[in-house]
Amino acid sequence: MSIVETADAEGSVSLHQRILSDISERIMSGAWAPGHRIPFEHELSTQYNCSRMTVNKALSQLAKAGLIERRRRSGSFVRRPQSQAAVLEIHDIRIEVEALGLPYRYERVARHKRRSSAEDRALLELGAAGPVLALECGHFAGERSFAHEQRLINLTAVPEAADEEFVAIAPGPWLIGRVPWSEAEHRIRAVAADRHIAAALDIEAGAPCLVVERRTWSADHPVTHVRFTYPAESHTLVARFRPSQG
Repeated sequence: MSIVETADAEGSVSLHQRILSDISERIMSGAWAPGHRIPFEHELSTQYNCSRMTVNKALSQLAKAGLIERRRRSGSFVRRPQSQAAVLEIHDIRIEVEALGLPYRYERVARHKRRSSAEDRALLELGAAGPVLALECGHFAGERSFAHEQRLINLTAVPEAADEEFVAIAPGPWLIGRVPWSEAEHRIRAVAADRHIAAALDIEAGAPCLVVERRTWSADHPVTHVRFTYPAESHTLVARFRPSQG
């Protein structure tokens, strides 16, 4: 066994993760645009001083995550990563990002407690004015913005949310862990990014976006209204149906 192969056997995990991280970062930062050819396996093997088996494992994982496309005899090329979210599920965005093989990061942008406005009451379907918590959050895949979140929480239904800063945890998983929801409604539409959303997602104003709005209730009490905005080219919604019986 050669010295290179010995080093690879002892450090294959760290080298594998380093290759994944380096290539993912170049793709997500835009340094390697869609269509860019990834260096061949033997080139990466030389660059990282490891076996081709380690390189092949990393490239296979990147292909499975949808970041690259492997073409027989032609090599590997950058693809636009697409996240697939089930239309009827309430899920954690962290899971979407990690399914792409990318590191997830959450950031709370703004937090305001206030008495509900007419617009707030319409979004939450509240019958009367009351306290609400308005949140604005960012979700990232690597260094790239993945989704922008705008959320209202009905503090009458979830009073403990008034004391939560939502700095260390996103409001979605926090609510799922504390409030048993009994009903949910999804609305999906396409929009052009306004200046605020364009800045939040680091895209051009007017760029197409996919908006997923959701309301949830617990025992007939409105709990939250949330609006997730995604760059349209990087997100796909999926639903599977069965024919009705009878």
